[in-house]
Amino acid sequence: QVQLVESGGGLVQAGGSLRLSCAASGRTFSRYAMGWFRQAPGKEREFVAAISWSGSNTYYKDSVKGRFTISRDNAKNAVYLQMNSLKPEDTAVYYCAADMSGWVRISTTSYDFWGQGTQVTVSS
Repeated sequence: QVQLVESGGGLVQAGGSLRLSCAASGRTFSRYAMGWFRQAPGKEREFVAAISWSGSNTYYKDSVKGRFTISRDNAKNAVYLQMNSLKPEDTAVYYCAADMSGWVRISTTSYDFWGQGTQVTVSS
């Protein structure tokens, strides 16, 4: 079992930056791939970024490439999402998730554990 807790969300103006963190419990964190997803009001949850268990592979949603960076620190049981050049359309609740396969995948159904989410609001 893995418990995930996100933090770092908030209100920011367009063009600004935020860094989301996800703290994980459990001694097997380093075996899991980690992903960030988001869900805007009235929309389905969508993939944002993912990182493999080792950190050597990453994958991003097209609309965030070049603006967002996912990283992890296995020694600290943590994964991060650095978000730069934020746009109003990035407004959503952001969730981190853990995938026991260890490999980068983009489907919500591939992930085994989820956090509660953190709100990101980007004003224009």
